[in-house]
Amino acid sequence: MIPRYSRPEMTEIWNTTSRFQIWLDIEKYACEAQEKLGVIPVGVARQIDKKGKFEIDKIDAIEKEVKHDVIAFLTNVAEHVGPKARFIHQGMTSSDVLDTCLNIQLMKASKILDKGIARLLKALKKRALSSKNMVCIGRSHGIHAEPTTMGLKFASAYAEFNRCRDRLSFASKEISTCKISGAVGTFANIDPKVELYVAKKMKLQPETISTQISPRDRHAMFFSILGVIASCLERVSIEIRHLQRTEVREAEEKFSEGQKGSSAMPHKRNPVLTENITGLARLVRSAVIPSQENVALWHERDISHSSVERVIAPDATVTLDFAINRLASVIENLVLYPENMKKNLNQLGGLHFSQGVMLELTQAGMSRENAYRVVQRSAMDVWNNKSDFKELLINDKDVKKYLNINEIEKLFDIKKHTKNVPYIFDRVFNKK
Repeated sequence: MIPRYSRPEMTEIWNTTSRFQIWLDIEKYACEAQEKLGVIPVGVARQIDKKGKFEIDKIDAIEKEVKHDVIAFLTNVAEHVGPKARFIHQGMTSSDVLDTCLNIQLMKASKILDKGIARLLKALKKRALSSKNMVCIGRSHGIHAEPTTMGLKFASAYAEFNRCRDRLSFASKEISTCKISGAVGTFANIDPKVELYVAKKMKLQPETISTQISPRDRHAMFFSILGVIASCLERVSIEIRHLQRTEVREAEEKFSEGQKGSSAMPHKRNPVLTENITGLARLVRSAVIPSQENVALWHERDISHSSVERVIAPDATVTLDFAINRLASVIENLVLYPENMKKNLNQLGGLHFSQGVMLELTQAGMSRENAYRVVQRSAMDVWNNKSDFKELLINDKDVKKYLNINEIEKLFDIKKHTKNVPYIFDRVFNKK
């Protein structure tokens, strides 16, 4: 991923030095296990610890000749370790190193993503509590529906990302496996205890059963969950973008001093950060289908998955990490406009109380069909003529047969729509 959408903590996981260091650690731990089993002489692992190093440029040069990255790596390491290097990679195949390394990198990436989601959750909770009773109009199909509160919007996002965090935890466990089982996964030339030892050292679980590679359904699940998290980021971002529209302006990304919104129009204050998150979400989701197509490989393995993962593993995790932290920052600095919420709420002359009126008429004895027709008649008058909904109902001859003025007045109490907000908040923030 390009530096513009990358954070150093995440990109470090995927740089070449980090990858080769993980390879070296895997080989060292495998040697330690082989020594304990008496397969190779004691002292090989210590020699790797003492002299084992690598030069990226030399590995690249060797790879140009041998056309194999792991062999190039081992050749370069052997130049430093000396004669005992002949015992390195004993009974192992390249995928033992490559797959175990990839899973370690994805596990490390998961921890960083989790930290980002924790930051986002903290920001959402703070916002939810501070705007718990900040009444605004709810919308369905983009059209005014019934009142809600801004706090409920934030609480909904909080619950959503709590689920995302649980999913990420599952994805991390799913991918945290170690594969050191040899050429086609049969342990023909390496003791299964080596895999157990390396897994423990690298804080992984031994793969239940592998072929020459770790099963790719694990990776497909991992990237699918990243895609879901990206979609959740986009959902919140789109909500903010809609709320920032000029005609709405109930919320707005912070517009910092010196910031410019347009090269042509000096007045512009655009929701560029959340628009950016929408775009980044598309990139993360683009990794999902290739990861699922990687599941079906020929027999015990082919290499068609490799090029895909070299791209999507760093790109998807780096991009998602950036997007999560960008949304957290947006939420932390979001500007709210309660007066505009109030103005928008009252824009349609009280139409948001229509359901309550209809239900009260049915309780008073009118059929639901007639109640809907009578209420809709007044509602359409408000839409077309900007009338006052309550006044129309008070003067409606059909309504008068069932409800008096005081009964109608009570139906226009906003508290009815917020009375269960504490109950919802308790379910979201105090769930057991």
